[in-house]
Amino acid sequence: MPYPGHCMRLTLFLLFLLAVPRLYAQGPPFQTDDPVPVDLHHYEFYIFGAMDATPAELDSSGPAFEFNWGAIPRVQLHAILPFGAVVPSNNPVYLPGGAGPSAFGLTDMELGVKIAIIKQMKKIPQIGTFTMFEMPTGDSTRGLGVGKVWYKLPLWMERDWERWTVCGGGGYQVVPQTDYRNFPYTAWLVKHEFNKRLELGAEVFAHGREGFAAAQTQASTMIDAGGYYHFKNPDHQLLFAYGHSIAGQTENYAYLGMYWTWGKEDKKTVSKSAFLSGQPNRNGF
Repeated sequence: MPYPGHCMRLTLFLLFLLAVPRLYAQGPPFQTDDPVPVDLHHYEFYIFGAMDATPAELDSSGPAFEFNWGAIPRVQLHAILPFGAVVPSNNPVYLPGGAGPSAFGLTDMELGVKIAIIKQMKKIPQIGTFTMFEMPTGDSTRGLGVGKVWYKLPLWMERDWERWTVCGGGGYQVVPQTDYRNFPYTAWLVKHEFNKRLELGAEVFAHGREGFAAAQTQASTMIDAGGYYHFKNPDHQLLFAYGHSIAGQTENYAYLGMYWTWGKEDKKTVSKSAFLSGQPNRNGF
């Protein structure tokens, strides 16, 4: 599996040298996630469409609906209800993968829990997990689901300074189903806030072989670029990204979505966190 080793070493070096201060959640529109839960007593909602395509198959999500809740300090609950399409190429080169009729409908629903294990400090990045459970709500006989519960088990870290953010990590995906494989993945993102309206970033994402029943029949390493446009109300954003493989199997990735966030500030929590850190706290702990 072709991992971006040099980029990973450079990013790790930056993570431990850079100093501090503001944590902002990543995730959509990127494939890199983050260890930053939604603020306590706050909510996030996305409407989005996404696509991942290889020569074997095109898989798309949309319309899809994501909801995140800052349930308790350092913990976020997460859910995605996705509709989507599967479009096999039916090219004999990729048999037994990439075969069958096209289909559209409800796909596997995602439930997750993000936990901040270590809070970012002067010389320590924020570290956390974002375990996800993919529930078999899609029709596996039509290729819209796996047919069993499957899991994503990652560990993420993040470092922020001034207008820059670096985050990344990796994990292992467990798919206990015929013609699917368990595989590792890693992702590393650098993002810059240009002004109050625009943030842009680029990431390296790599994954192992996912099996003949998936579009990603072989390992691939990708570079994606995208960002966020903040409307006049900063709690409303447009998210966008596009990427292409640079090694391994040919693969394309795209994401376009709208984002809303809202919630009630916990004055006691914010006050206590500001006292401990010497600065306003955005993360509810």
